[in-house]
Amino acid sequence: MRIFLPLLLIFAFFPSLSGQGNFKAVSDLAFAERQYLEKLYLDLHQSPELSFYEVETAKRMAAEMEALGLEVHTGVGGNGVVGIMRNGDGPTIMLRGDMDGLPVKEETGLPYASTVTTTDEAGNTVSVMHACGHDIHMSVLIGSARVLHNIRDQWSGTIILNAQPAEERAGGAKAMIADGLFEDYGEIDFALGLHVNASTEAGTIGYCPGYMMANVDMMDITVYGEGGHGAYPHTTQDPVVLASRIVMALQTIVSREISPLEPAVVTVGAINGGTKGNIIPGEVKLQLTMRSYSDEVRDAIIEKIERICKGVAMSAGLPEDKYPNVHLRDEYTPAVYNDPDLTDRIAKVFKGQFGEDRVQTLSPVMGGEDFGRYGLTEENIPILFFWLGAVPAERMQAAGRGEINLPSLHSAEFYPDYEKTMQTGVAAMTAAVLELMN
Repeated sequence: MRIFLPLLLIFAFFPSLSGQGNFKAVSDLAFAERQYLEKLYLDLHQSPELSFYEVETAKRMAAEMEALGLEVHTGVGGNGVVGIMRNGDGPTIMLRGDMDGLPVKEETGLPYASTVTTTDEAGNTVSVMHACGHDIHMSVLIGSARVLHNIRDQWSGTIILNAQPAEERAGGAKAMIADGLFEDYGEIDFALGLHVNASTEAGTIGYCPGYMMANVDMMDITVYGEGGHGAYPHTTQDPVVLASRIVMALQTIVSREISPLEPAVVTVGAINGGTKGNIIPGEVKLQLTMRSYSDEVRDAIIEKIERICKGVAMSAGLPEDKYPNVHLRDEYTPAVYNDPDLTDRIAKVFKGQFGEDRVQTLSPVMGGEDFGRYGLTEENIPILFFWLGAVPAERMQAAGRGEINLPSLHSAEFYPDYEKTMQTGVAAMTAAVLELMN
């Protein structure tokens, strides 16, 4: 049985946390916050809010920062909250935790499962769940702030806490930057963030130098035709057939028009058209997502989609005014590119703190995260976004034996080993800050 040590006793054992050799003491400081963070996590998990509607969540995050005596700014880029911890001269480091939940009905069967329902923008009643671990991210953000606040004699500089809205809809980082995040609160030297990982064990850390997550674009295509009776297709221009040709042609973009050495994805996730089997409709709608790392590949994919759509319409003999309408949504998420030098520096800290067996280099993924925007402004801030293992050990073992399949992020069945995950996250984030401050 592990014995709880008050902070004063911990400081007696670890009078100085500066220097890599003493970073393991940070894990004990994170452990000391476990009861406080458990309550915070459970409260956040049971009260999720959708993107752009994180009103009560933002109030809670602001209250947590105010309780530490920080300078707090609310309403940044919508519901964003910025807390500033000033502690003498030194670098300025931004720590980010995202706040929004997802329109998912939780099916974990846990006693603390979310039962929240709300009305979405379309007027539909939807369930809401923290199916992507943002409740963990917020808890780690506050836990790191609490530890760093208690050891102010061990570092010097400024910490900016960023509780960001609307990550799931790719609008939060963009809105906060536009609202003066990098101009109003001092020059930022480094930006750090983390994300729970649904395929690695709680208590572990994963990192990826360079590209870690992809450019994400969403596109709507409306395919037009000339509708009519299903018994007389020769008198129509069937948009269902044209849309099918487009869908199949799009598959050749990645397989034949993009270098096999360049990661790329083109997925048609929805196709809708028609009302009855014997009626040829006048239009069909497609919804796409595209993924890439480089801007060159992203631009090439968009251009080739437009070319294919136009070419199919031309081959069908449609007039120009009935060429497909290709609409690129304003939901672009840029790739996350971890500064290689910063990543290598902090990875060494993580390995010294947790041991090399608990810290691993992971491959890039084609998922998206708007944290990448913080590294793409004219300030050219070095950023590091790392993975935080979240899967309970017993479930990892069962999955290894082939007994279960691990649910992914955004799944109604996803849940983390929240206690171990939060303690590891707080210890990792705190150690990274101490390294950069000292």
